[in-house]
Amino acid sequence: MLEVTGLTKNYGQKEVLKGIDLTIEDGEIFGFLGRNGAGKSTFINILTGLAKQTSGTVTFFDGEPLTTNLKKRLGVLPDYSMFYGHLNAIDHLRYFASISGKNISKKHAQDILTKVGLGKDSKLKVEKYSFGMKKKLGFAQAIVHDPDFIFLDEPTSGVDAESAIVLHTLIRDLQKQGKTIFLTSHNLNEMEKLCDRIAILKDGNIAKIGQINALKTAETTETHVQIKHSILTNTVREQLLQVIAPFSKVLVQDVDWLTIQVASEQEIPMLVRAFTGLQIDIFRVEVAQKSLEEIFIDAEK
Repeated sequence: MLEVTGLTKNYGQKEVLKGIDLTIEDGEIFGFLGRNGAGKSTFINILTGLAKQTSGTVTFFDGEPLTTNLKKRLGVLPDYSMFYGHLNAIDHLRYFASISGKNISKKHAQDILTKVGLGKDSKLKVEKYSFGMKKKLGFAQAIVHDPDFIFLDEPTSGVDAESAIVLHTLIRDLQKQGKTIFLTSHNLNEMEKLCDRIAILKDGNIAKIGQINALKTAETTETHVQIKHSILTNTVREQLLQVIAPFSKVLVQDVDWLTIQVASEQEIPMLVRAFTGLQIDIFRVEVAQKSLEEIFIDAEK
C-alpha cells in the first residue's frame, strides 16, 4: 500500500531524515511515534505531498507516485485543521468532497458528521466550534471522499473521553472496510489499543519497528508471571517452591500471590501443572510485559 525507500530530507546542512525504508501493508493500522524534533512531521509532510524529499522514493498502492489524481485517494487529518468560520459543518464537507472530485448530498454529509459525534451541531457555524469539535470536523473531512489511505495526526487530542471512544470505534470500522490508516499520537495507550504495527523515529532514523506484542517480548531473556492462588499452608508452600525451583525464581511472595520469573513463556504450563499437582487452586495468571511507554523510552536511549 505504501512503500518508502531511501528517504532523506535536508534543510541546508541539517539532515532531518536519514534514509528511511518503510512498507505499510494494505488494510493495517500503522502507528508512527517520535519525540518532538525527531523528524516525524517532516516525514508525514513528504508522504502527503506538503514537502519534497531530498532523495528517495514514495509510492502508494501499486507503485504509483504521489500525483494530483492519487491524492484524491488519500485522506488527511492534520494536528491542527483550518476551517471557514462562516460555514457550517455540512457545507464544509460538501466543499471538501468537491475538491476531491465527489459531489455529496447534505444527507451523506450529515451521516458522516453523526459518525464523528457532530450530528447535533452540523448546522452550527464553525466559528462557534470548540477545539475538540474542530478536531471531529477535521476527521470527517479526512474521510468524506471515501479515501483508501488515511493519515490521522493526533485524532483525539483535545476531545473528551467519550468522544475519543467514538473515534476509536470509527477508526476500527474504517479498517474493517479495507482502509489503510497511518496514525500518529502522543497518547501511547491509544496507539497500543489501535495499531497493528508501530515504528519509532529517532533522530531521522527508524529506531524500532514491528508488531507491538513482538516488541514487548523482544530484547528480554525473562518473563515475570503473577499467579493468584488459594491460601497455602507452610508445608504446601515449601513443597511448591521445591517443585518450581529448577526452572523458575520466586521474586515476590504474598498470602495469595506469587510473582515468579521464568526464562520463557514455554515454562508457564510447567508452573500451572506444579500448582494443580499439589491441588492448589489458581484464580488468575498474569504475564507481565513491557508497556509501549517502556518500548518508546528504550528506543530513545
